[in-house]
Amino acid sequence: MSKPRWTTRQRPLVPNVRSLALVFAAFAFALLPRNAVAIEVQQVVSPGGIEAWLIQDESNPIIAVQAVFAGGAAADPDGKAGLAGMAAATLDEGAGDLDSQAFQKELADLSIRLGFRAGRDSFAGSLTTLTRNRDRAFDLLRLALTEPRFDTEPVERIRQQLIIRAQRNAVDPDAVAWSTLMATLYPDHPYGRQRNGTAETLAAIETSDLQTFVTERLALDNLYIGVAGDITPEDLGLLLDSTFGALPAEAAPLDLPEVNPSADGGTIVIDKEVPQSVVALGQSGLQRDDPDYYTAYAVNYILGGGGFASRLYEEVREKRGLAYGVYSYLQPLDHSALVVSGVATGNARVAESIEIIRAEWARMAAEGPTAEELENAQTFLTGSFPLRFDSTGALADILAGMQFEDLGIDYLERRNGYIEAITLEDARRVAGSLFKPEELTAVVVGQPENVEATRSAPDGS
Repeated sequence: MSKPRWTTRQRPLVPNVRSLALVFAAFAFALLPRNAVAIEVQQVVSPGGIEAWLIQDESNPIIAVQAVFAGGAAADPDGKAGLAGMAAATLDEGAGDLDSQAFQKELADLSIRLGFRAGRDSFAGSLTTLTRNRDRAFDLLRLALTEPRFDTEPVERIRQQLIIRAQRNAVDPDAVAWSTLMATLYPDHPYGRQRNGTAETLAAIETSDLQTFVTERLALDNLYIGVAGDITPEDLGLLLDSTFGALPAEAAPLDLPEVNPSADGGTIVIDKEVPQSVVALGQSGLQRDDPDYYTAYAVNYILGGGGFASRLYEEVREKRGLAYGVYSYLQPLDHSALVVSGVATGNARVAESIEIIRAEWARMAAEGPTAEELENAQTFLTGSFPLRFDSTGALADILAGMQFEDLGIDYLERRNGYIEAITLEDARRVAGSLFKPEELTAVVVGQPENVEATRSAPDGS
């Protein structure tokens, strides 16, 4: 999940932005058709037994595919952090009989978008094509997944690009704050490593490592496919076999233990000569399959996930003008979970900003939301949900995610019901158990005034 970056600005002359956000949500909801979420999701099983979920839409000649494999950067070998990310960046740099230039030229000539990305717990490929180029687009996806070339020139070019990015991240206050927080919370677990690698680990990755990644991680038994657009179930079934059928049947076992974050409520200060400090905060959270997840999602929206409509925004920015923005969000992982928060502000304002965040954390734990706050959150979260289906690619992404998270094929029909079923009693109960101010661990990067460090940054962070 990407985090917004904030800069210090003066408080805007916008009256009652919380009310405006709620009005926007209600207006957007009113414009949507009554059956906006009543989208038919079809289960497609190929003749060879490969499954995909499909939303068929013939209104535009576009097809989008999202293929997600379980296992991501957290499974990188020791000393070679960044392997999954490097594989993602090089899979489309030549495959089969096509070298890097020929492969990329064909994608461009046929207006095909093909790319890969590595998360901590997953590895995903996305494809978008015009219907008329469908067969060749699927074949290029097949080549990238099953016959990547990993030629020396593109591999070294990509390696240097990734090393430069890692070097920039090593001095970027925002990147340093968040990587240090993860290293602090997970000192003895792969979640605490640099997900995108360091200059040293990226330099250590060999072509054989990339080849091993493909053969061990990209397999049928850990594959989840979402497809949306102008394609029939019958045609999709045949393309599933021709595109993915050559993948290995089974991926190599993943050996990642469950882990609780080492959140002790302390504060780490990393001195950096910058005009404003970046603050990253975190504590333990709830995993995606927890029965209280949706209640926690709504409560966090009220605390800091709702932008203009959140308590943190109101207290930090609107009332005091301490920072341009402040936020919090749930971060469920496959083997752990976090609630995190962040703010960036001038060095003289950091101490007060952290104090207010901690105070609001404690107030939410002690009192929970009000009835009005919960009702407003439910209105926004249910009303804005259909706005996520704004493109064919977004639909394919959602379908693959539904399978990856084991949400069920009728999740789109059930999701708003989970939000609407939240009671005030439930919200206050979950707020009391979720938010742990004594755990809320902070990393500050900058030269903050009157902020006392209570612990040191972990070695190598």
